[in-house]
Amino acid sequence: MVLNAQNVRVARTGAVYVAPLGTTLPTSSTGSLDAAFVDCGYVSEDGVTFTPSESVNAVRAWQNSARVQTTRTELDYTFQFVLIEDKGTVVELYHRGLITPVGSGEWKLVPDVTVPDVRSFVIDVVDGTKVKRHVVAQGEITERGEIVYSNGEPIGYNVTVTCYHDEQLGAPYVTYSNDPNWGYS
Repeated sequence: MVLNAQNVRVARTGAVYVAPLGTTLPTSSTGSLDAAFVDCGYVSEDGVTFTPSESVNAVRAWQNSARVQTTRTELDYTFQFVLIEDKGTVVELYHRGLITPVGSGEWKLVPDVTVPDVRSFVIDVVDGTKVKRHVVAQGEITERGEIVYSNGEPIGYNVTVTCYHDEQLGAPYVTYSNDPNWGYS
């Protein structure tokens, strides 16, 4: 057995970006993003949670009820995070709404006017010089958590982005990495 602590990665920082559907997608872990991608700002200390969710069906034989095969009936991929910057991009994303000016320095939010609200997302996970970049060509916020207004706590926008299959990617998402260990070292 060969153990190497240099191969352990920690998600020390990162970023969540959002862009309109159809924006040119990145094709590397560290290349520049299209100008349409907007940084959503600070994410809570819990970071980003990636969840594959799979449902399977066991196929059993008559003889001894032996399991002879498994068929997948559902497969979803989600990214969950809490955005803690209270700014237009985040508020519109969370509320699926539109912000419009109503006067000198005043704004109005009208929620749930852009349903469905499918967009492109990029989630960068960074450990020093090592970067994992998750690219979601078609994603939509399918779950929104509570907004808590509490003394001493940041206002957070808890969202779950569900990845939809994209023909261009050939998958619901792709991940790029500049980590040499991905080269089967």
